[in-house]
Amino acid sequence: MLYEELSERGLVFQETSPEIRQVLEKPTTFYIGFDPTSDSLHVGSLLPLITMRRLQQHGHRPIVLLGGATGMIGDPSGKSQERVLITPEIVLRNIEGIRKNAEKVIDFAGPNAALLVNNMDWMGSFSYIDFLRDVGKHFSVNAMLAKDSVKDRLQNRDHGISYTEFSYMLLQSYDFFHLYKEHNCRLQMGGSDQWGNITSGVDLIRRLQGDKQDKDICFGLTYPLVTKADGSKFGKSESGNVWLSPAKTSPYQFYQFFINLPDNEVTKLLRYFSLKPLSEIKELETRFQQEPHRREAQKSLAQELTTLLHGEGECLKAQKATEALFVGDFSQVDRETLDQAFQDVPSCELPSSQVGESSLVDILVLSGLCSSKGAARKDFQAGAIYLEGEKLSAALSDKTLNQLAGALTVTLPELKSGEFLVLRRGKKNYCLVRIV
Repeated sequence: MLYEELSERGLVFQETSPEIRQVLEKPTTFYIGFDPTSDSLHVGSLLPLITMRRLQQHGHRPIVLLGGATGMIGDPSGKSQERVLITPEIVLRNIEGIRKNAEKVIDFAGPNAALLVNNMDWMGSFSYIDFLRDVGKHFSVNAMLAKDSVKDRLQNRDHGISYTEFSYMLLQSYDFFHLYKEHNCRLQMGGSDQWGNITSGVDLIRRLQGDKQDKDICFGLTYPLVTKADGSKFGKSESGNVWLSPAKTSPYQFYQFFINLPDNEVTKLLRYFSLKPLSEIKELETRFQQEPHRREAQKSLAQELTTLLHGEGECLKAQKATEALFVGDFSQVDRETLDQAFQDVPSCELPSSQVGESSLVDILVLSGLCSSKGAARKDFQAGAIYLEGEKLSAALSDKTLNQLAGALTVTLPELKSGEFLVLRRGKKNYCLVRIV
């Protein structure tokens, strides 16, 4: 049963009614909302998309609600201060980017095809007076003040909460009513920080439908917020957010984020994010506990999610680049992926004329890998210098790159602007020599 599976995966945090178990056993239309604050979702927003796919595979129909209207206000839930307001033009651009993210994960064709809607389509026609009269009268200010998303901000004396953000709850609640009325949407899902907004929507539908309706006609279900073991926000790397769009986070960087998950977090995240059956996940967890050094859990999750978001070909490139960094053989890695792999390692720029005529010793010093020519020659004697993954002998130390064509088994890239060379000293000290 779907509810039991969600529960066993740790994806049930709060529910508005025990009847939700029966609701999930029959085809149901449900929705999750996304505010278009950027032109791409990030990894922290991947869980709701995966959850939508999971329910769709069980026969339910997902609605992706994009907050063209609410996104111009900003949800106060989980925020310590008010968001910077964005323009309608930026909202529309962001909506298109998020649509592309969603299309990678859920199916917009078939018998239970997903639907993408923009709440500006119905909120944009509301006058202020009409909204207060038809919707606002159903909300008690006392009840709104008791919601955690509001209460937490009221206790923050430095920022407080604006009337604009205070109104957000009404807008999201009306979204649920509109989708119920127009699409028979009976379930809203979201992170645990959305609980107050979700329950307000359930209550509004009950009031607007009148006493003739059953008490539980619509439902709410939340999943836990995804956090790191220390409680901090999930979805950030050292360089910032890990985005779902390849234009903002490359497939290689996306793969690396998951391959580097800590051992104490990865099994929980496997249950959250993997679409594999629980039986397979449990077997994987057992093998991982027995041999954690093989990092099988991280590799499995990285491969599954990178393939889902970026395709099998890009995942294979990321795997090859990762393996190349480990063993030092770059012969099977294309230059673009290799450039991404070395984005965070030291690099230097040298003109093509200088590179071709310089000795390897000179290049090692110019790159900063070796402090002096004497130190470079000692490293050659010790067999610690590698070019493009190939160990170089001391006899080659004073050769120029132009003289090395027949002395190496690897093929050097053409020494022209835009190319680069990979140098390594020892096991982990890399430098990317960019040719300009």
